[in-house]
Amino acid sequence: MRAQRILVVDDEKSIREFLTILLQREEYEVVTAASVGEGIAQLVEEQPDLVMCDLKLPDGTGLEVLRHARDHKLATPFIIITAHTTPQHALEALRAGAAEYLSKPFNVDDLKTILSKLLAQKSPDDQPFEVTEFIGSSAPIQRILDMIPRIALTPSTVLITGESGTGKELLARAIHAASNNADGPFLSVNCGALPEGLLESELFGHVRGAFTGAVRDHAGLFVDAHGGSLLLDEIGELTPPMQAKLLRVLQEHRVRPVGGTREVEFNVRVMAATNRDLRADVEEGTFREDLFYRLNVLHLHLPPLSQRADDLPDLARHFVERTCTRFGIDNKRLTPDAVRVLQAYTWPGNVRELENIIERTVAFETSELISSGSLPDHLRGTHKNTSSFDHMGLPEEGIDLEEHLSTVRADLMRQALEKSGGQQKRAAELLRLSYRAFRYHAEKLGLANDDD
Repeated sequence: MRAQRILVVDDEKSIREFLTILLQREEYEVVTAASVGEGIAQLVEEQPDLVMCDLKLPDGTGLEVLRHARDHKLATPFIIITAHTTPQHALEALRAGAAEYLSKPFNVDDLKTILSKLLAQKSPDDQPFEVTEFIGSSAPIQRILDMIPRIALTPSTVLITGESGTGKELLARAIHAASNNADGPFLSVNCGALPEGLLESELFGHVRGAFTGAVRDHAGLFVDAHGGSLLLDEIGELTPPMQAKLLRVLQEHRVRPVGGTREVEFNVRVMAATNRDLRADVEEGTFREDLFYRLNVLHLHLPPLSQRADDLPDLARHFVERTCTRFGIDNKRLTPDAVRVLQAYTWPGNVRELENIIERTVAFETSELISSGSLPDHLRGTHKNTSSFDHMGLPEEGIDLEEHLSTVRADLMRQALEKSGGQQKRAAELLRLSYRAFRYHAEKLGLANDDD
C-alpha cells in the first residue's frame, strides 16, 4: 500500500522545504510546485490525495488550481494557505470548494490534525461502498434494495427511520454509492451527540475569532461534503433553534459560518436518520412540521432484525467471516444449532447487537465450529436446549449427522466443564466417559485445560 501523497504548491522555496520535511516525517509522500501552472500539471500527473496550496502565486492564485480540480470532477481535498488572510479571502476559498483555510504561520499540531481528518475520508479503510454489503434476502429488505437505484439518481432529501442498530447509516452509504455523487465524500454527524453551539459550528462552520477557541476558519460539514452526501443522524434530537437554522440552509442551499457575514453555496445530497416517530413529534409540537416535510421527501423504513429472521443466517455468517479476517485467524463455521438459537432470539439491539455478539463469540471460541454452546447464555435461554438431539424430527432438508453429533458432543462437554468448575475428571464422570476419552475429544475441540 502506497503512502498517501500530498501536493504542496507555494512560490517560497523555504515553505516548500519546511513542509516537505514535516510531511515526510509523518510518512506522507510529498510532491511540490511553485506556480499555478506547475501545480495544475502536478495535480494531473501525480493524482495527489490532498493539496496544500498558497493563495498568492506568481502566475495567479491558488484558487485557479482548486477550480481546475473541481472543473475536472476531482474530489481531492484542498487546504488554502496564505500570509495575508482576510474573511473575504477565506469565504472565497471555501465557496470555491476548499476544505480548510490556514494563515501563515500555521500551528504544526493543527495542521497534522487537519491532514488526518481530511485524509481519513480517502483512506484505504474507507473503500467505496458496494450495495452488496447490505446483507439481506428477506422481502422487506429486498424492497428497500430494489428502491436504492431509483432513489440514488434523484437529488431529493431522504429520511431513513428505524430502531437503533438496524443499519440506517449503512443504508445511507448504499444510496450514496449508487448516486451520481459517489465520487464525492460521504460524511455524517450525530445531531444528538453535540451541544447546540458545537453542532452549529460543526455543520455550518465558523470564521476565525467567532468565539473563544476559534483560532482558525472551519469550513463545516455542509461545505466539506460538497459534491458528495451528508447524513444527519439522530435528526430528531435537534433543538428548536437548530431546527430553524437547518430548515433555512436546506431551503437556500447556502450556509453562513458562525461569525461570518457572507454565505457559502454548497452542492450536497442530504440524508437524515432517526429512531424517533417524527410525525408524532410534529403533532406534539417538538419538531417543526415544515422541516419534517423538507426532510421526508423520500422515506425508507428499516425493519427491526426480529422481523427479518430470514436474513439472520447470512448476516451472522458475514460477521463471522469478517471478524475472522480482522483477527487474522482461520474462518470459523456456525453450526445449524447455533443458527437456530440466533434466529430464536428477539435482538433488541438489532444488527449492531448481532455483530457485537459474533465478534465476542469468535474471540473466545477456540475450535473451528461455533455451536449453540459457544453463544452467550442469555441467547440460549430463549430457545429450547439444542445441545441434545432435536426431538422435533428430521428437518425436511435433512441434516449432516456427523456435524450434528460433533455439535452435541461439544455442547455437552462445555456444560459438563461448567458444572464441574473446569475439572475435566469430574466432567468426564458426568458424561460417563473415561478421562482419556474426554481428554481426546477436549483436545480435538479445543477445550483442553492443561491446568487440570
